[in-house]
Amino acid sequence: MSTSLVRKYNVPGPRYTSYPTVPFWKNETELVSWKERIKHTFNITNKAKGISLYIHLPYCESLCTYCGCTTRITINHAVEKPYIDSVLKEWKLYLSLFEDVPEITEIHLGGGTPTFFSPENLRRLIEGIRQTSVVRTDAEFGFEAHPNNTTEAHLRTLYELGFRRVSFGIQDFDPVVQKIINRVQTYSQVKLVVEQARDIGYDSINFDLIYGLPLQTDKSIADTFNKVQKLRPDRIAFYSYAHVPWVKPGQRMFTESDLPSNEEKRNLYELGKQLLTDFGYCEIGMDHFSLQQDALYQSVLEGKMHRNFMGYTTNHSQLSVGLGVSAIGDAWNAYGQNLKKVEDYKKALEQGQFPIFKTHILTPKESFVRRHITDLMCQFQTTWDINDPNSKIMDEGVQRLDEMIKDGLVIHSTGQLLVTEKGRAFVRNVCMAIDIHLWEEVNSEQKFSLTV
Repeated sequence: MSTSLVRKYNVPGPRYTSYPTVPFWKNETELVSWKERIKHTFNITNKAKGISLYIHLPYCESLCTYCGCTTRITINHAVEKPYIDSVLKEWKLYLSLFEDVPEITEIHLGGGTPTFFSPENLRRLIEGIRQTSVVRTDAEFGFEAHPNNTTEAHLRTLYELGFRRVSFGIQDFDPVVQKIINRVQTYSQVKLVVEQARDIGYDSINFDLIYGLPLQTDKSIADTFNKVQKLRPDRIAFYSYAHVPWVKPGQRMFTESDLPSNEEKRNLYELGKQLLTDFGYCEIGMDHFSLQQDALYQSVLEGKMHRNFMGYTTNHSQLSVGLGVSAIGDAWNAYGQNLKKVEDYKKALEQGQFPIFKTHILTPKESFVRRHITDLMCQFQTTWDINDPNSKIMDEGVQRLDEMIKDGLVIHSTGQLLVTEKGRAFVRNVCMAIDIHLWEEVNSEQKFSLTV
């Protein structure tokens, strides 16, 4: 990739797991409107496509210093049962809003470290949800796991509960990099849990890998990917490290001098991407790759891949219920985020209240932009009706893309934008051109990590 393009377009920008992005949500808590949107979306989608659940399990035994997630660090496992009790209380509050039995099409356990919890407590959590709902035949259940504390009992228990996808947080196999980010795990341990998952019957194994970490080099990336090739996961998420120490103080455990330069960082990505291509992986979305036999790749071919707070998914439910500390719910035209401190979260539920501290109800313009950003992030293209009153947003966005069009990164035709193969690394920049909040609000504070 041209280093001049990296210099030109490597600016702070959102990752667009939602639109509007969280920093541009109104700082309001409109619980009445939120509940109305939840009920409305449930009524129109439950029987047709079902609903999705994201459950945030925040506990970790140690802090990974690169991490940007909401976590609680402890070695006290007595916290497990009370926390699960709270999550099930929250689920009951949602059940009280629904006029029918919910049909589950997706469950994702994120964290934190879901496998911090014992297999027995995870069983109690999932059975508590399954006993009050119907699981659709096409449902997909997945969870995130730390190779060091994921036991065969974890894998077997969750498989029995319907989980078929597991995502292992690898990040990097280089011991030097692992040490500085406090994420030490051996190749042999990863190999063991991968083989156990396959033997049990999991049909999709994902590796999370990160480029741009402190002390990473071309050599360490090449060594990491050679090890990845031996284990042959079905999917790979190859993320850019987001350096936001003003948000996550743990990232101050190393300095900017430990990080690769912008150009070195992009070269690490290009090297990793080339190795993945050589190994038979296909690029299926921003920073995501899969083997052709994986269901996510097939969903791309069918134009059905969707992106939400859980990442890329084959299921497109218009209602995603977020349970647990900091979890975000999505009613398609409204968002709600839970309290971020465990104590506050539990207190709200003890009082019989939804633990939501912030909501955002989308305007018609925001819903219009959301659809096109979602299409760009999932399909690298989008189309619109030029007679739509909101099409002016796209016309103005195209003008902002003039340089990217000249650089061969984007192709524009009447009512259509197409991100070229060369431009896929800059898809976030393309989305930024139609992000009405970035252009309507003047704010010099850096809210986002760099796009490249």
